[in-house]
Amino acid sequence: MANLGTWMQRIAQDWLVLELTGSGTILGIVTGLQFLPALFLSLPSGKLADRRNKRKLLILTNTLAGSAALTLGILVITDLVQVWHVMVLAVMLGIASAVDAPIRQSFVPELVGKEDLPNAIGLNAANFNAGRLVGPAAAGLLIAAFGTGPAFIINALTYPIVITALMMMNTTTLHNFGRASKSDGVRSALRYVKARPDLVATMILVLIVGAFGFNFQVVTALMARVEFGLGATSFGLFGTMIALGTVTGAVVVARFLEAPKLDFILKAAIAFGVIEIVASQMPTYWMFAAVLPLAGYAAMMVMASANSYIQSTVPDKLRGRVTGLYLMVFMGGSPVGSPIIGKISQDFGARFGLA
Repeated sequence: MANLGTWMQRIAQDWLVLELTGSGTILGIVTGLQFLPALFLSLPSGKLADRRNKRKLLILTNTLAGSAALTLGILVITDLVQVWHVMVLAVMLGIASAVDAPIRQSFVPELVGKEDLPNAIGLNAANFNAGRLVGPAAAGLLIAAFGTGPAFIINALTYPIVITALMMMNTTTLHNFGRASKSDGVRSALRYVKARPDLVATMILVLIVGAFGFNFQVVTALMARVEFGLGATSFGLFGTMIALGTVTGAVVVARFLEAPKLDFILKAAIAFGVIEIVASQMPTYWMFAAVLPLAGYAAMMVMASANSYIQSTVPDKLRGRVTGLYLMVFMGGSPVGSPIIGKISQDFGARFGLA
């Protein structure tokens, strides 16, 4: 339910920016602002995850994210919203997400243990992307009928469900891997990663793909509105088509008996790039939509495989900080990549931006 609301918020926010400004460049800036906190907070949040109670921290991050969604919904419904409101609240959501992500990712081993970790990461990704199957299409229908406001309100109402579930969790069943000491800081994690060329290579790959390849919300919004001249419902369907691929990919990764190898991650990234170029050349709305599941599948192969590889090969007491570094690299590239892709799409067309 919470993931459904998250995807509704993403679609509604992108469409709201286009309604307020009509600018692909501004859309790229707002997207970049939402991911900007990851650049500065993911690594410190990973340190928090290694030292503090992850469940309690997740309650705080979900409270912050829910408050941001509710505020934006009220501003839209009362017709007071301006683009700077969207920018500020995008940063607020980004802060919540940047702190939440490394804590949540490193919490997975405590829930299932190390033996089932690759499967759990795949299932976690499948759960997140299952919301993408329905969320974008539902948001598109809601926007077409009532505007963007209700999508933000619905997302805000899902956060109390998550918070309640975290509060009711039976903590005696969690796997205890111990916590890092105060002397174990960020630098020790950086030194560890630097000494592992395989981790450095994975993070460089994720940085490039995350910054310039994972800009679906920018390019598909512009493809729907500018290239094909269609409305919010059609834009929402693009998100659902991508989700068909990401959910399938997540289920495949969940069936892996062990963490994927580095060459598999590289091949998946190459396939993803080729598919995006093919998608950019599709001449009609439905042909473009038909290629998106393949793009989503390849994207999930890259994301879930890289995540599983890193979490399965680092020491327990370093997992939060290394995961934080991984997420900083993955999400932190977007503040650079999204505005660039948005500007390219604005000046030369969405197809060129996607390619």
